[in-house]
Amino acid sequence: MSNSDEPKWAEGLVRPPAWRSDGTEVLFDSPWLSLTRHPATAPTGHAADYAVVRFKNVGTGVLPVHDDGTVVLVGQQRFALANYSWEMPEGGAPLDEDPFDGVRRELAEEAGLEAAHWAPALTVEMSNSITDEIGKTWIAWGLSPAPVAPDPTEIIAVVRVPFLDLLDEIGRGTVRDSLTVATAYKAYHMAQNGALPPALAQAMLGRV
Repeated sequence: MSNSDEPKWAEGLVRPPAWRSDGTEVLFDSPWLSLTRHPATAPTGHAADYAVVRFKNVGTGVLPVHDDGTVVLVGQQRFALANYSWEMPEGGAPLDEDPFDGVRRELAEEAGLEAAHWAPALTVEMSNSITDEIGKTWIAWGLSPAPVAPDPTEIIAVVRVPFLDLLDEIGRGTVRDSLTVATAYKAYHMAQNGALPPALAQAMLGRV
């Protein structure tokens, strides 16, 4: 198997020149992100004025799956869209921290769980036209209780629902968090294709 970071159909294709930044101006900076402005040169050679939101954390998330095929979700108020969001446990890992350490912390802090088994699910570029944010997610099972320690700004509801019910709600549009949606579909693919333990996959794909 190739270690290339490209899809198989890209082999042999000639890439255009990369975007070039011709300078950097920091317009805003906080502990979580900065906004930078760049006089830039496009792949076509045209001049451009480009702004990028640069995150100081890697977005992490985990879909915790119990032996009976139910998954743990958390509900909380979100500021930017002023909505109540149902999600898998998620958080940010500082760039100098192993994202796996960060996601294990979030599983305990938000859901009160630790897991004996973990499988990587996704590495995604969250909005690669205007941000440099990366998201990393996992599937976890072999769950047991752990101390809960939510962030002081969070009031979190914890629920346990059948995995197929989560897929149904994604289809209805009631679960919209991008990492949760993408990871749930990846978990379905993994369960269908032998990437998860057979008993766990069977429990996930059946109606509880």
